[in-house]
Amino acid sequence: MGDHKEQPLRVGAAVRRRRRALELTLAVVAERSGLSVPFLSQVENDRARPSTSSLEKVADALRTTAVELLAAADPACSVDVVRGEDTEPLPLPQPRTRSLVRGHHQMHASEFTGEHDAGRELQCRNDQLMYVADGAVEVEAEGRAYRLGRGDTLYLTGGVRHRWRAAEPDTRVIVVAVADHIEAVRDRPRG
Repeated sequence: MGDHKEQPLRVGAAVRRRRRALELTLAVVAERSGLSVPFLSQVENDRARPSTSSLEKVADALRTTAVELLAAADPACSVDVVRGEDTEPLPLPQPRTRSLVRGHHQMHASEFTGEHDAGRELQCRNDQLMYVADGAVEVEAEGRAYRLGRGDTLYLTGGVRHRWRAAEPDTRVIVVAVADHIEAVRDRPRG
């Protein structure tokens, strides 16, 4: 069992959850999609991997899209290790971004190293947490300025406009966020 870069997704559970949410029987989905009940049963139990066209037919029958079903799918592997690089750091580290999560998951995490200067304003749909592993960061959020040092964290709820920059050259920041495809935040009522 070597490390796999991309884990196959288990779409079956997502199909079953969607079908049950709509209170549909396999027979109804089979009728709407033109696929057989045994095949749909195998798909739901992850014993058959549907082709793209079959998945689109199932999605249509469930009044959703193949993309949404895949977004709701469970990764086949629930544990994934992303190794830190074994290379010696350069004397002058180049600004870089490294994703700490592989594949399509409910959370994203990235590591920012070096002098990141985000001139543009950011706005994330869902909540995120910023942790300063090394160095210092200046953050502007909702019109207020914050300076974060090593070991400090900043929590931003979804929808908060912000920008940040590294205040020291050797800065390393970890940002963990709920993925944009997750509807974690209900639309706030408009005043």
